[in-house]
Amino acid sequence: MTADMHKIVDAIESQGDRATFEALEIPTKYHGAVVRKSDVGMFAGVDSRDKDPRESIHIDHVDLPELAPGEALVAVMASSINYNTVWTSIFEPVSTFGFLERYAKSHPDGARHNLPYHVIGSDASGVVLRVGPGVNAYAPGDRVVAHCLSVELESPMGHNDTMMDPEQRIWGFETNFGGLAELAIVKANQLMPKPEHLTWEEAASPGLVNSTAYRQLVSRNGAGMKQGDVVLIWGASGGLGSYATQYALNGGAIPVCVVSSPEKAEICRAMGAELIIDRSAENYKFWKDATTQDPKEWQRLGKKIRELTGGEDPDIVFEHPGRETFGASVYVTKRGGTIATCASTSGFMHEYDNRYLWMNLKRIVGSHFANYREAFEANRLIQKGMIHPTLSKTFRLEETGQAAFEVYQNQHQGKVGVLCLAPEPGLGVTDPDLRQATLEKINRFTA
Repeated sequence: MTADMHKIVDAIESQGDRATFEALEIPTKYHGAVVRKSDVGMFAGVDSRDKDPRESIHIDHVDLPELAPGEALVAVMASSINYNTVWTSIFEPVSTFGFLERYAKSHPDGARHNLPYHVIGSDASGVVLRVGPGVNAYAPGDRVVAHCLSVELESPMGHNDTMMDPEQRIWGFETNFGGLAELAIVKANQLMPKPEHLTWEEAASPGLVNSTAYRQLVSRNGAGMKQGDVVLIWGASGGLGSYATQYALNGGAIPVCVVSSPEKAEICRAMGAELIIDRSAENYKFWKDATTQDPKEWQRLGKKIRELTGGEDPDIVFEHPGRETFGASVYVTKRGGTIATCASTSGFMHEYDNRYLWMNLKRIVGSHFANYREAFEANRLIQKGMIHPTLSKTFRLEETGQAAFEVYQNQHQGKVGVLCLAPEPGLGVTDPDLRQATLEKINRFTA
């Protein structure tokens, strides 16, 4: 960390005022976790599961670009790992440098993003250092978290739901200058107030997954969950599924949590879930081989769900594994129910028996991140202590490759955080009373 970065951290730790931050010298370079364009072909011929993010993610000293109108420069105290970071690091399903090249062609300010390196990361907590022209809602010194929707809003298509804007992109995945770094550049409408009862690393961990779960499960743009709904949640203890589990419980629904180990089952029980399916114990094999699914295994899963629920099938299936589970998800959903899907971490090419969809009037809803209002509502619930971070492990910035590797190998529980400028875990709390009031619940998810 350079001397200028140390001064920034000192100002943050002393909770300096706006004038303090405006007087700071802004470095012209910063450290960030990057993938390099010259490495795009490094995994050619290697099986997907053998590709290693530790080989492709580097910590480089990169140039700080000029702020464009409507943007903010954030000193990043902490970030976290999302599955899009894994995809970026293994250059699947495509290299993200293609996104940066297209951004450069489609927007004048996008040219800055088209570089031989990509600073990655789609979460951040920190402090605003500078704002560009036209920014009024935030100022230097504001403590913030960032959601990851970067949107231009020049098309009428996005004004009812910004996720429908043809120029919406996921920050740090389809744009450069992401959150796994000492500094980050975001659009000001990505910023939200930092929950003040959380540490920097806790506050950084929910952004992408919490907002994604909110839209996919709760919002009318997703499944529109209501009280009493039976919700089947795949990966219910993981970074995404753990928020879906909390929303189901908080919203009066009945979660059926699918996990892959007894340890992950205990995490769900600690959140308050009672109906749990341990795939390792049940040994479901939805695929007989690489091309053939086994409907008898779908039936066996459906029977297990009904045993737990007293004979009820799921109103909603919270889908994100993709290829491995999608056929089973369509089958077990109740007549007239909803399969809400995002991601596809086990493969993008889904197969299912359409008879169980059309003849039973089920629907598949695609869901992708969240619009600003949904992200703000999801963050508000965290601010109020109603939804809690699921941070399970924290790495240093220089360990980003290892952090991404552990997420890729499913060695994690809940979210994996990364300290960027924060010198150690546990810093950043400015509302100790609210923290004390929610500490028991928070400790359940961070143990």
